[in-house]
Amino acid sequence: MQVHLVDGTYELFRHHYGRPEPGPYGATRGVLSSILGMIADGATHVGVASDHVIESFRNDLWPGYKTSEGMDPDLLHQIPVLEGALAAMGVAVWPMVEWEADDALASAAAVAAADERVERVLICTPDKDLGQCVVGTHVVQLDRRKGVVLDAEGVQAKFGVPPESIPDYLALVGDSADGFPGLAGWGAKSTALVLARYGHLEDIPPAAGQWDVPGLKSAATLSKTLHDHLPTALLFRRLATLERDVPVGTVDEWHWQGPHEAFAHVCETLGDKRLLPRAKALAADRR
Repeated sequence: MQVHLVDGTYELFRHHYGRPEPGPYGATRGVLSSILGMIADGATHVGVASDHVIESFRNDLWPGYKTSEGMDPDLLHQIPVLEGALAAMGVAVWPMVEWEADDALASAAAVAAADERVERVLICTPDKDLGQCVVGTHVVQLDRRKGVVLDAEGVQAKFGVPPESIPDYLALVGDSADGFPGLAGWGAKSTALVLARYGHLEDIPPAAGQWDVPGLKSAATLSKTLHDHLPTALLFRRLATLERDVPVGTVDEWHWQGPHEAFAHVCETLGDKRLLPRAKALAADRR
């Protein structure tokens, strides 16, 4: 058994901006069609996480954390529409309010990884935050747009650090998409070199003279910056660390068995006559 965990917010953005369809629900129709495509390709256990509201508990920790300000109202309007449509289509969906979609994906990945029946967990998003959830070849990231799969070795090759160091990495280099800047002077290369050696922020020696990092330049400057701003770096790491105890149910509850009766009305509202017969045909093939 394989489990597919989908970042619904990312998919909605992708279809809204990258592959626009006409009408007020074009992105929603695009995501639904994409999920049915996954099912047609063999996906059996599917869960979709969404940011029901963009803000989360992290906004209380850092005032500059991402918000919905400036987002296209047409896109924001479709988030609850997509959630309801997915549920009617019979897909497990996790609308996040206190947490973020990434937290639900991390939690679902942990649940699936602990189920001995699950051979592989595919977290379907290119979001670098989710790299921290990758485990060997058992839990991987899938960029569906590019068709790229990242296992633990892939994360190491891409960022220069193992999955468990991704929150530390983001704390130092920052994450512009989430609204925190990292520490001055800590670029991707220097951060990777230091964390590849020490793993986590608190394991980095306090004095540059104690560092054993071949190829690193400006160790003294980096050390002073980290020393002077360690509480801020730890806060940024907290922002980048995904929660893994969000209630997302069980693997069996994510088994797609076809659309519900309400999906017919949903399709009428969305103005798409193709989705319902397609979903019914896929469900019939599974019986």
